[in-house]
Amino acid sequence: MDDLKTSEAWRIFRIQAELIDGIETLNDLGPAVSIFGGARFAEDSQYCVAAQETATLLTKMELAVITGGGPGIMEAASRGCFEAGGTSVGLNIILPREQHPNHFQNRSLTFRYFFIRKLMFVRYAMGYVIFPGGFGTMDEFFESLTLMQTKKIRRFPIILYGTEYWQGLVDWIRAQLLPHKSIAEDDMHLFHLVDSPNEVAEIMKEYIKQCQQYEGDQRRITF
Repeated sequence: MDDLKTSEAWRIFRIQAELIDGIETLNDLGPAVSIFGGARFAEDSQYCVAAQETATLLTKMELAVITGGGPGIMEAASRGCFEAGGTSVGLNIILPREQHPNHFQNRSLTFRYFFIRKLMFVRYAMGYVIFPGGFGTMDEFFESLTLMQTKKIRRFPIILYGTEYWQGLVDWIRAQLLPHKSIAEDDMHLFHLVDSPNEVAEIMKEYIKQCQQYEGDQRRITF
């Protein structure tokens, strides 16, 4: 029992250390967009190509790009930002498979705990671009919707990239959640569905214009 108590106590210190490291590394980052997507997509897939182009466009808008730091779509987005001369942030996670840091990061953090990593994604972003992916990608999508729906964060663009990939999910949400009143009609307007990097850039440009009317720190989180 004593060993268990000691272990749990030290876990709190590890959590605290990850929080401090993340805050110190990203606190001066400036405006940024978090880009999500699956690790299993090949470099020449249409979505990886689009993710790289999207990150390049966002970098030219003087936005930093935050990714999960791994392969697939994450690497493509990191590369688009890095090669365009921007600040490419990789929020890496220790996993038994799939995750290994890509080479296109000029700020890099490695996390043991998913919940701290997810906090960094939302705390330092003014937009989410969600490319095709698996459970982890959908987790980020639904968590961001939940945080906005419950007003734990202020509203910012959540952009789903790829109608062909996401339309079935969107249709299911509309066909099942709305009739059961599990969500409100207004909740369907919390996200955008797009099919080109230029559409992503235009949505972010419009949002930046809206932000310019406010003074001070424009980060989106309220706690």
